[in-house]
Amino acid sequence: MRTTMPSPDELEKPPTPEEQARDRRAANIFLLCAAVVLVGIGVWLANAMVDARRADDCMSSGRRNCAPVNVPPR
Repeated sequence: MRTTMPSPDELEKPPTPEEQARDRRAANIFLLCAAVVLVGIGVWLANAMVDARRADDCMSSGRRNCAPVNVPPR
């Protein structure tokens, strides 16, 4: 008994509109998550650069206590 392999056209059917909508929705959710991560990284990087600039300005002006250390009260 020998069976023949179906042709590639028979194996792959075009996606239905419901499948296309599901795929678009999944892609949109993924892109939204990626955008949120990128915006978060951008905000973090901007804050880090502002803090570094403030510390640099403080040290450039000759001050010694530019980065105070918080010590808990006894």
